[in-house]
Amino acid sequence: MSTRMSGFTRYSSDHFEPQEDMDLAAQRRLRGQLEHIDYTVFASNREVIQAALGSADAEKFQRLAVAAALARAQWVKEALVMAENPSGFETRQAMRLAELRSRYEELSGAYEALRRMVERGYITYASSQSG
Repeated sequence: MSTRMSGFTRYSSDHFEPQEDMDLAAQRRLRGQLEHIDYTVFASNREVIQAALGSADAEKFQRLAVAAALARAQWVKEALVMAENPSGFETRQAMRLAELRSRYEELSGAYEALRRMVERGYITYASSQSG
């Protein structure tokens, strides 16, 4: 049985660190180039993601939250049923449990991705409250 791991890893040390032997002008030039690269990536993400998703709102977050909660409940419910006869697991039952867990993790990951998109400014959050 194969498993697929999805996720996101953020490396906190991935920031500009000048080499000791690099002169100040070269450091400034490199820093400017890196900032240009970062902005290009940001603008590209914003353009593509806004075109695909539009803005985020409470309804979109709620739909993801409900879908993830239902998937989590189904996964744990099935595990509890399996635990009633812990020595009688069949391979297909374990595979079904893994499928349910994967469904929950993917939906949970989608929520995190949508939140990250709002946090980074790739999409706007359309609040129903004014002010």
